[in-house]
Amino acid sequence: MKSLNIAIIGASGGIGSAFVHALAQEKSNVIYAFSRSKAKFDYDNVNWSPIDICQESSVQDASHIVSSSANKLDLVVVTSGVLHDQDLSPEKSLRDLDLTKLEKYFRINTIGPMLVAKYFLPLLHANKRSIFAVLSARVGSISDNRLGGWYGYRASKAALNMMLKNASIEITRNKKQAIVVGLHPGTVDSDLSRPFQKNVPAKQLFTAEYCAEKLLDVINTLATDDSGKTFAWDGKAISY
Repeated sequence: MKSLNIAIIGASGGIGSAFVHALAQEKSNVIYAFSRSKAKFDYDNVNWSPIDICQESSVQDASHIVSSSANKLDLVVVTSGVLHDQDLSPEKSLRDLDLTKLEKYFRINTIGPMLVAKYFLPLLHANKRSIFAVLSARVGSISDNRLGGWYGYRASKAALNMMLKNASIEITRNKKQAIVVGLHPGTVDSDLSRPFQKNVPAKQLFTAEYCAEKLLDVINTLATDDSGKTFAWDGKAISY
């Protein structure tokens, strides 16, 4: 297999670390693993460095680590995101809307990944197939929204999808074979989904390893005509 130069953003999380482990099995791959929390990978071909996607200077510094190697990137995967934390939970109604919490959703789910795009898209190959993929979500689809709620999370993912579409158009001006996509991982057994798993059938609750495997299958089949779209773990395009 041909060696690839790869950047994984959010490498300390469940899906991010699963991507690193899967891609590191090919010893000729060179993997730049970035995350806010320190991560340790026992692979000679994985190099970890810190990043805070909500701080532009940190994202720029991370891009310099890659660019200093003089190797262009074949694949960038951004796995960072937030649905809930100790201060944040999805809104059930308009009464739950809160300015600070809405800003946090957009800062982490939309603005952060696009700051990565700003500095890492230029590191893709100019005349060779390369991919920039960000974890999105089916609930970011406006046409597929039948339940309502989750205002901040839904809206931040919908905004992410629009920005990725914009970037996919712009990047073709100087990188004709670059592909920019969103990826929906399904429901993964992780900290992000754990409070919301009660009604998820067992066969639809994925391990992070299975998720990374399926998303890599999707990534491997992408063509330039797919750029700007969002795909689910099963390879099906998700409507806007």
